[in-house]
Amino acid sequence: MGDGSLPTHERRWASDTIPANTILSATTSPGTEYNSAEEFVEVTLDLQDDDTIILRSVEPATVINVDQGSDTSVSASRSPTTRSSSNRLRQFSQELKAEAVAKARQFSQELKAELRKFSWGNGHASQTVNGFDSALAARALRKQRAQLDRTRSGAHKALRGLRFISNNKANAWEEVENKFNKLAKDGYLFRSDFAQCIGMKDSKEFALEMFDALSRRRRLKVEKISKDELYEYWSQITDQSFDSRLQIFFDMVDKNEDGRITEAEVKEIIMLSASANKLSRLKEQAEEYAALIMEELDPERLGYIELWQLETLLLQKDTYLSYSQALSYTSQALSQNLHGLRKKGRIRRMSTKLVYYLEENWKRIWVVSLWIMVMIGLFTWKFFQYKQKSAFNVMGYCLLTAKGAAETLKFNMALILMPVCRNTITWLRSTKLGLFVPFDDNINFHKTIAAAILIGVILHVGNHLACDFPRLISSSNDNYRKFLKNDFGSPKPTYIDLVKGTEGVTGVLMVIFMAIAFTLATRWFRRNLIKLPKPFDRITGFNAFWYSHHLFVIVYVLLIIHGEFLYLVHIWYRRTTWMYLAVPVLLYAGERILRFFRSGFSTVRLLKVAIYPGGVLTLQMSKPPQFRYKSGQYMFVQCPAVSPFEWHPFSITSAPGDDYLSVHIRQLGDWTQALKRLFSEVCEPPVAGKSGLLRADEATKKSLPKLLIDGPYGAPAQDYSKYDVLLLVGLGIGATPFISILKDLLNNIVKMEEQADSVSDTSKASDVSVASSNESTTPNRVPSKRKKTLKTTNAYFYWVTREQGSFDWFKGVMNEVAELDQRGVIEMHNYLTSVYEEGDARSALITMVQALNHAKNGVDIVSGTRVRTHFARPKWKNVLSKLSSKHCNARIGVFYCGAPVLAKELSKLCYELNQKGSTKFEFHKEHF
Repeated sequence: MGDGSLPTHERRWASDTIPANTILSATTSPGTEYNSAEEFVEVTLDLQDDDTIILRSVEPATVINVDQGSDTSVSASRSPTTRSSSNRLRQFSQELKAEAVAKARQFSQELKAELRKFSWGNGHASQTVNGFDSALAARALRKQRAQLDRTRSGAHKALRGLRFISNNKANAWEEVENKFNKLAKDGYLFRSDFAQCIGMKDSKEFALEMFDALSRRRRLKVEKISKDELYEYWSQITDQSFDSRLQIFFDMVDKNEDGRITEAEVKEIIMLSASANKLSRLKEQAEEYAALIMEELDPERLGYIELWQLETLLLQKDTYLSYSQALSYTSQALSQNLHGLRKKGRIRRMSTKLVYYLEENWKRIWVVSLWIMVMIGLFTWKFFQYKQKSAFNVMGYCLLTAKGAAETLKFNMALILMPVCRNTITWLRSTKLGLFVPFDDNINFHKTIAAAILIGVILHVGNHLACDFPRLISSSNDNYRKFLKNDFGSPKPTYIDLVKGTEGVTGVLMVIFMAIAFTLATRWFRRNLIKLPKPFDRITGFNAFWYSHHLFVIVYVLLIIHGEFLYLVHIWYRRTTWMYLAVPVLLYAGERILRFFRSGFSTVRLLKVAIYPGGVLTLQMSKPPQFRYKSGQYMFVQCPAVSPFEWHPFSITSAPGDDYLSVHIRQLGDWTQALKRLFSEVCEPPVAGKSGLLRADEATKKSLPKLLIDGPYGAPAQDYSKYDVLLLVGLGIGATPFISILKDLLNNIVKMEEQADSVSDTSKASDVSVASSNESTTPNRVPSKRKKTLKTTNAYFYWVTREQGSFDWFKGVMNEVAELDQRGVIEMHNYLTSVYEEGDARSALITMVQALNHAKNGVDIVSGTRVRTHFARPKWKNVLSKLSSKHCNARIGVFYCGAPVLAKELSKLCYELNQKGSTKFEFHKEHF
């Protein structure tokens, strides 16, 4: 009985009910005789190592008849060979219970007698005892109701959470065993390596507390364990029983093993959970949230909570989390889903995919096809034109290939400027041409043309240097005089003469400058993915890309010179290089001149500067009178104090109806870092409680750096108003294009309410009015505006970020939307990926506190707003599927700004869902 190796939780007996006046003996089972009029109590005892018994609690209880029949169901499933031992064990257990209960009743009677003596001498003490008894009775009643609710509601379905190991694969133990073999020393795993061994390296403190809790169960305090002991720990951690996992979690908090959790212990586990989930602000408010949990779970003010109360809080979590549920919807379009499940033949599937691909990409297909056809035509034209020349007899097909490639190069060098004429594209996308040309893909088309230029350069330069030049210098004198003398002169040039001539020098220089620009424009260099030692690190980053791209000014000058000194063309109007370049170069130059003058006139003064967690700089500035833009567009910003030449694009985060402009700039490169340092130096230090806000008041405005702006420029998100439903997805700073859209939608909601009031007032006035023409005209005009305003019926905003401080960037906008959007047009969802997914034991307490605080105060503890913060990453397939079911036959615009990986996933999901039902998804990705 006193074996200390048994776990503590196994020594806590189940509640035993006995009649208060029944005499028990060692051979009599308790409860075999009782009177229905007698009182019953529920006794909880603990058996200690020294064979002493500690009374934990004595509470009112219902009658439970403990007899031989009650155990038959337990032993029925056992084999006959074990029944006798089971009966002996049951008899021994009953005798032990009888003895323990007898001692407990005696102790209880003595305690009541002492309390009566004390109460006779002090009336106030009697009231205190009665109050304590009342509190215990009230808690006992709540416990009975909680147990009944769990049974009635099928709570096991709701209790699938509280996992210690998120990805418990079939071979999980094998991986743990392999790690044990690597980490173990002399066959033992030390406590400090436990977290790494079970796959919780990122939550070491949490894992160590779990290690200690499991050790306390065995009455041990060890620093190392064997493989068998590790397997025992692992079995308990991965136990599929919720009750088992809940007991482990409870034991982690209950360090003194008294079966009770105090407020101090709750605070400690909150801080531990906050540390595991990288929530530094939550740690600062741990005391406040611990008091909140005690207030909810301990209304009797006994100063502690028990296991069943923690379970109750988990059961009620979903009730508290009714705010901002992830796409809660009332009906499912089952016919739509079943339509997608019907099996189709292989040919049918392929034809469906082809039709969908053509529907989604027909704009790109016809533009690219036309472009390719033009290049083929130009190449073929020059190929056969030079085949008629005498030089072909010596230089052969090398010359034809080089000249055909040269013609495509002239065309592409002119065309590549068009996609970066941003003012022209912004204007064209608002015309009917935008229905046929994919202007949103301008940067992708620019890159595609660059790839074609690279191929053309290789063909042109390679054939000249490696094929037709060697053929020329190795030709016989007779052939040279007969076929090439009129073009290359006399005497016959050497290879060096050909290379150092005007045509050769300009060609070589162009290749060098283009190679530099092409290399530094690649993603590895532009995004700083390649780390080079100093001073070579200066050739990486956006600055290197921006300055190297301006080498093309020299390239275009060299290209024109190169085209005027051709060996085989002697008539000026047949030197067509300048003809190709004239219009695009003039258009691009005009755009740059327009930007120069427009930025000079668009002077702005800074109204507010803020630096938020995550290295985000917010600039709020005055709006020039002529600056008109749409939500979703962007503008270029220049700070002469950082660089007098560089312009960088940023999404406009203010709404068109605001009287100011705002941008949010994250430190991702050298220019943005320099800008942040500059404003940090000239602005006043943060004011306490202002989230690091740096204010540009009257004292600091004069010293703030000068800013120039240019824009606005078109972006895919500006066309959001033509969709019935919006799905806006932003990753980190990628939320910026959609903040302006949310503000604009919110303004439309307010206008909608005002128009509704106006219609109501107008209708009342028209009933009284005598002029019937006015009655029919006035009401019809207002609803037409309303119909335009209500084109977008719903908007869903998903913001996924890694840092808790990121929510400060747009806290005001989210609170404003939550407050003013009474009709639920806008549904916002914040996702914090640094917190473990809901259901993980490391975030379980965070979820409880989050639910309680929002229920009590209406504020989310993570974001500090009224918008709920979900944990981990969204399940995009579920999100889009529910949207498809909720909005049947709707046209849903999916707008995304963030990493390319998720763009591919969302695009694929849109493609799959479009084939299954009547809801149509149109995917758009932001490009800069």
